[in-house]
Amino acid sequence: MRSYSDLFRTREFTPLFLSSALNSAASTIGGLAVGTLVYKATDSPLLSAVSMFGPQLAQVAGATTLLSAADRLAPRATMTAIALSFAVGTAVMATPGLPVRGLFLLIFVLGLVSSLGGGVRWGLLNEILPKDGYLLGRSVFNMVNGLTQITGYATGGVLVAVLSPRITLASAAALYLAAALVTRLGLTRRAPRATGRPSIARTWRTNALLWSSPPRRTTYLLLWIPNGLIVGCESLYVSYAPDRAGLLFAFAAFGMFVGDVTTGRFIPPAVRGRLGIPFLLLLATPYLPFALGPGVAVAAGAAALASVGFGASLIQQERLMALTPDELSGHALGLHSSGMLTMQGVSAALAGTVAQLTSPGTAMTVMAIASVAATLLISGLRQRPEVSTPQQKQPEVNSL
Repeated sequence: MRSYSDLFRTREFTPLFLSSALNSAASTIGGLAVGTLVYKATDSPLLSAVSMFGPQLAQVAGATTLLSAADRLAPRATMTAIALSFAVGTAVMATPGLPVRGLFLLIFVLGLVSSLGGGVRWGLLNEILPKDGYLLGRSVFNMVNGLTQITGYATGGVLVAVLSPRITLASAAALYLAAALVTRLGLTRRAPRATGRPSIARTWRTNALLWSSPPRRTTYLLLWIPNGLIVGCESLYVSYAPDRAGLLFAFAAFGMFVGDVTTGRFIPPAVRGRLGIPFLLLLATPYLPFALGPGVAVAAGAAALASVGFGASLIQQERLMALTPDELSGHALGLHSSGMLTMQGVSAALAGTVAQLTSPGTAMTVMAIASVAATLLISGLRQRPEVSTPQQKQPEVNSL
């Protein structure tokens, strides 16, 4: 599979693509509205950061209890139910008079529900595309995520300023409802990829199996930690520039879009495999001078440049799929997604704490230094890539 047109000729790719775009737009608009609402109510960089990225903190609970369901539930029904849950939960957040404590409770519940989403969605993508099409397909999803974030943060910023955060949340709820309809009507009914009942014990066994391979383990660490720490920087945009946060988010999303297009479409595979670590370093270094308090224009340019480095995620995901049995692809991708989002939530809380004690700019620099150090440390532990053959993978599946 060599071109984007090849992807969209695949029967179920388009509805999966559209539902993901609607979910991304809803998350972008809703997250900005929630962060603004909490910051206005509390004047706290910590609570604002956690409110925007708080659902990710619940991912660790889902990763340790629910992930075995990613390959054992029907994809269409599961994705529809998740989108509907977010539509209802976001609509409740828009209710006037809802206390901040109730808002955070909803954020946690929705984060727990969404812990299944990554595994189900990306496992389905891996199922409907041929093996040579996964990275190209995933790059398209990342690209549309970048575009919807650019337009979503810009639109959300206008809606929050002109109307109100609560009306903006109601708009996000409508987008989630549209995503549920596209999923239900556009995807075909498919059987689960694996047999057996989901259980906490099975989740733990499969997590342990995936974690037992040193190459997979270092790949997971590279997927989770460096970019999670940089999302901690992004979580401080609202407190760094309260009136221009949407602009900073939009420029960061544009940089991510450029990185995904370049990585997924134009860099040859032989070169791509060597760029994972340089991209992760690029992801952090533009944030190092933020302790000096650059103006919004310079900050926006730095955010765009840094976000090109998010292309590293595609490189590491391609490696993860090469190291994982097909029967465990949904679980493996769900573990990647849950671990990454958990780290983002933890980093948002950590960045908010540092900002509370110092300043948002200083906290961004601290997080960038930590990301560089993590990248260098993990890359030093990484073994030379060895792609498993199907014969090598089979014993791992039977061990379950």
